[in-house]
Amino acid sequence: MPALELGGVTLGLREAVIGLIVLVALYMLFVLLRMLPLRRRPAETPAQLAPVLSEREPISAAEPAPAPEHEMASDSDSGAARMIAPQLGENLLRGALEQEVSQLREEVDAIRGELAALRSDMLHELAHLRASQTVSPIYGDAMQMAVSGYDPAAIAERCGIARAEAELVVALAKSQDH
Repeated sequence: MPALELGGVTLGLREAVIGLIVLVALYMLFVLLRMLPLRRRPAETPAQLAPVLSEREPISAAEPAPAPEHEMASDSDSGAARMIAPQLGENLLRGALEQEVSQLREEVDAIRGELAALRSDMLHELAHLRASQTVSPIYGDAMQMAVSGYDPAAIAERCGIARAEAELVVALAKSQDH
């Protein structure tokens, strides 16, 4: 077993594993200590979120964008600005949430479209599978061509069967689609 000797002390695999465990424990302690101040801090109010939310564009052009807080604070009546600031934060928060909801609705609509396309593909494949299971193996290719929409003459030529047989296969395929 490989070992490292430093100044008369032999370090092996066991000591290396113990050292790694100690390092991981110290790191976890460090992270927990850094998280304690976050737990003690009160939740952010909408007024504190306003600078973050003001970077987003407004939902519609009909709704005027509110002025930033620092412009209101420069007015001579700072008391009125303090009363308007929470409303401004609520409006910005509401606007951001409405924008996010509309974006989520668009994504859901796109997913619904994809789901409908997948459902259609699955039903088409299921029809092919059913058609191939109900027909003799000799006529399997002919049935798949009939389900795909080929005419009896093309089916008869390609599969090497009589035209009357091809017409029967096409009729069978049409009856199964209904």
